[in-house]
Amino acid sequence: MKRQTISASQILESALRLADVCGWERLHLFDVAADLDSGLDTIAAHYREKDQLVEAWFDRADQAMLKRGNAADLDALEPSKRLEELLVAWLDSLAAHRSVTAQMLLYKLEPGHVHLQILGLLRISRTVQWWREGARRKNQQLSRITEECLLTGAYLRSFIHWLRHPEEDAAEFRAFLRRQLRCGPLLLLLRP
Repeated sequence: MKRQTISASQILESALRLADVCGWERLHLFDVAADLDSGLDTIAAHYREKDQLVEAWFDRADQAMLKRGNAADLDALEPSKRLEELLVAWLDSLAAHRSVTAQMLLYKLEPGHVHLQILGLLRISRTVQWWREGARRKNQQLSRITEECLLTGAYLRSFIHWLRHPEEDAAEFRAFLRRQLRCGPLLLLLRP
């Protein structure tokens, strides 16, 4: 008998676990349904398409970052250190499935997936917005716009570096991230 109550979180966990073995490209939603002893209708009730699992995975990372942003110790830190702590929390939440995360991004970047590429740009913007909010950035107008652009670059460089260097230890990565956050114009905007 098929299980009736399956949560979105259980579906995502199953998909990630299966993708760790077969890869994101080879993962099929019918495999996830079989793993959960369920039907595709149960999967479709939570995720209309495979890319929604990717979005749920990154939503989970955003939530981990925002949870870290609630910590009392962040208030005493300088802005660049707050941003560092938040991005590390975001990446740490993805670490258990780092390889699959990279595969998800490649899936989004396939030439035939223009609709996913557009959603990917919106995802980057949304994550950077939450990153700024979690760091309690208050600048406005041209200063905010400039900071968002510079932080988007720092976010992308750091994320790509993290994906490409899984053997790098935490201290080395943090040093790389600090360099991204303390370069040129961004350093001026992030003054305490």
